[in-house]
Amino acid sequence: MQLISNTNIDFIGKRKVSFVISTIIAIIGLIGILQIARNSANMGIDFSGGTSVQLSFTHPIPQEKARELLSDHLFREVNLQEIKGGNRILVKVGKSGADVSETITAVFKKEFPGNAFVVESSTDVGPSIGNKLKTDTLKAVGLSMIGIILYIAWRFDFKFGVGAIAATLHDVLAMVALFYLMNKEINLLFITAVLTIAGYSLTDTVVVFDRIRENLHKYVDDTKEGLFNRSINEVLPRTVITSLTTFLAAISLFLFGGEVIHDFALALVAGIVIATYSSIFIASPIVAVLEARRGGWELADGDGLSGTSEEEL
Repeated sequence: MQLISNTNIDFIGKRKVSFVISTIIAIIGLIGILQIARNSANMGIDFSGGTSVQLSFTHPIPQEKARELLSDHLFREVNLQEIKGGNRILVKVGKSGADVSETITAVFKKEFPGNAFVVESSTDVGPSIGNKLKTDTLKAVGLSMIGIILYIAWRFDFKFGVGAIAATLHDVLAMVALFYLMNKEINLLFITAVLTIAGYSLTDTVVVFDRIRENLHKYVDDTKEGLFNRSINEVLPRTVITSLTTFLAAISLFLFGGEVIHDFALALVAGIVIATYSSIFIASPIVAVLEARRGGWELADGDGLSGTSEEEL
């Protein structure tokens, strides 16, 4: 099955535009990471510590009044989130302990006696556990990046490893940028989605790199730009089909998976699009630039069409 075929797109010639766009995204992502490190972003209790209680009421409840009542009971760091589908709210307080969730439910029972509710879930994470989870998460992401560049450098060449790690870092920063700008909660589910997309992006990138390596020996008369463009165009139908089928699965989770995994599914949906973009417009052009510098030749802008030989140029 092919949605597209016989394309002849000059991807390498568009590298400067893609590099500018990706640089802007990466800067926003770095700002987001700094805010996360300072606990200034919308941190989940997985990392910041605290208590989370999800309640389902019989009748709607005014959030502002509920926030004031909880603040009066020494819960100064209160975050109330209304959940779609029923009269449900998610209460998060920056305080942990065995009696915190009981205190929250007691406040609502006392102040809203005619509005019965059910406790759907309750989570308590201490600050020391939250800090350890944050540290372990950064280690996991860092070690995965090192593993990626070592694997690609061993399987292909060091310059391919640089391209792969640049594309993967781009994907991670882009997802952080998206969640930071949307003020979405940064929690362990988000980190799981980030690492999942990092692996997906690497797989997609390796497919393109495999074709480039094959064509380096097959089309020796092509210009390097033409060879890179030819390789990307040859695997483009496979890339589109793979990304589309994965995207359909992720969008199904996003639309029908429920509130608990809503943000996780959103990260997957956005990550698939970002990973597909980076494997084509980031990883391969970076390798082409490094190859050009090592070979002492210059990349043209907009004329590196696939299959064009040096004699024809």
